[in-house]
Amino acid sequence: MPLADELRAWIGRADSRLDGLAAAPGLERIGRVLRVGDGVATVGGLPETRLDELLVFETGSFGLAIDLGEEEIGCILLGEADGIAAGTAVRGTGEVARTPVGHGLLGRVVDAVGTPLDGGPAPAAEASLPVERPAPAIVDRALVQRPLATGLLVIDAMIPLGRGQRELIVGDRGTGKTAVAVDTIINQRDTEVICIYAAIGQKSSSVNNVIDAVRRFGAFERCLFVIGGPDTAPGLQWLTPYAACSMGEYFAEQGKDVLLVIDDLTKHAAVYRQLSLLLRRPPGREAYPGDIFYIHSRLLERAAKLSPEKGGGSLTALPIAETQSGNISAYVPTNLISITDGQIYLDPRLFYEDQKPAVNVGLSVSRVGGKTQAPVLKGLAESLRLDYQQFLELEVFTRFGTMVDERTRKTIDHGRRIRAILAQPQFTPLSLGEQVALVVAVKDGILDGLPLDRVEPFRAGLAAWLSAHCPEAMRLGEADHTLSEALHRRLVEALTGLAGSLAERDG
Repeated sequence: MPLADELRAWIGRADSRLDGLAAAPGLERIGRVLRVGDGVATVGGLPETRLDELLVFETGSFGLAIDLGEEEIGCILLGEADGIAAGTAVRGTGEVARTPVGHGLLGRVVDAVGTPLDGGPAPAAEASLPVERPAPAIVDRALVQRPLATGLLVIDAMIPLGRGQRELIVGDRGTGKTAVAVDTIINQRDTEVICIYAAIGQKSSSVNNVIDAVRRFGAFERCLFVIGGPDTAPGLQWLTPYAACSMGEYFAEQGKDVLLVIDDLTKHAAVYRQLSLLLRRPPGREAYPGDIFYIHSRLLERAAKLSPEKGGGSLTALPIAETQSGNISAYVPTNLISITDGQIYLDPRLFYEDQKPAVNVGLSVSRVGGKTQAPVLKGLAESLRLDYQQFLELEVFTRFGTMVDERTRKTIDHGRRIRAILAQPQFTPLSLGEQVALVVAVKDGILDGLPLDRVEPFRAGLAAWLSAHCPEAMRLGEADHTLSEALHRRLVEALTGLAGSLAERDG
């Protein structure tokens, strides 16, 4: 074909493509960065920007508008500030921050916007949801009726949790708060519960320990880790729990049960305080901004048991908060206690006495879980908490050297065995059958004749012994309401035999 004919053909094809375009004038507002530093930026020239709107800088980085003024907009950076300076162009997107969701994220380690942190490819997302979503309405919720077993006897017997509940784990640094949450995640290995662990400002070594523990002992393929490390942008750290909650809500709306661990909200509050002060918001108590309560209430209110019309799934939240010197009346912990449905308080004194998990039963409470506790365990453990509390009071009294009668001495010896069965090594969650057997052993006095230092071997060998001598006990589940007389008798015989074997071995 001659060159002129080829050129005319090319022009004709171009004209046909242009004919299909609807040419119309457009208006695009472009703002400019006025100030930037420490993870925040102040922008001018975008008067129509909405709250929580996503902004894009000419460098390709994103920001989130959280402070709207008459002339200026305060935004948090969702990435590094490299290349962003005064005068950098900024555009509004008209969108809010979103995060990828779906089954492709299970077994992965990502940040709040879905960027993989485990060295793998980008996760295959089934959809994307806003990180900030309204909490389910009252009519969209159902009663919390099913238990969420932690595998920790002290919690399941005395401070039980339900699916759809919000239970705060609170205590000083290094008292085992994360260990309780990790054991709860590991205990879901034999259930269909999907577990999400959201880390905010945690050290990389601590996060890696959690991931390794779940990989070794739990169902890693049904877990998701959302990490906002201390070296990431403060804006991403702040978004981490909201993004993790949206990821969990996706599964809950499909009828699945989800466990969300947030570690921890004290650091989350500190990050928000940092961002607010940098944006020159007026400080309040302890320099926190005035809406510090709201940022956590709107997050935790999203945890719920959904009605059948909404899928019937559940999102259970286990937020963690850190106290200083056991002061649970500090600002952020008291805010969280008032938002949640109860708290598990880890006492430093118990921890240093090697009573682990160091749960202070007197200061811990579950305002919902008692109605959802496994019926077979509830019937046996009704008086356990009262007996344990009475023992603790008596023990304090006898430390002054007061002479005690035989009845008091037996009560104290019995209480020490209750305390012994409540101690539990990490990564060894107990099945419902094992928990029932331990409660029967202490209630029926089977352990009273066993030396105190043999209680730990008794618990360690319990599962194998029951599997051989009373396998029916190991098959107990949520549907069992009571122990039949025949099963109770066989269980007592098996437990007595285990205690006797340990006594003979010592002899």
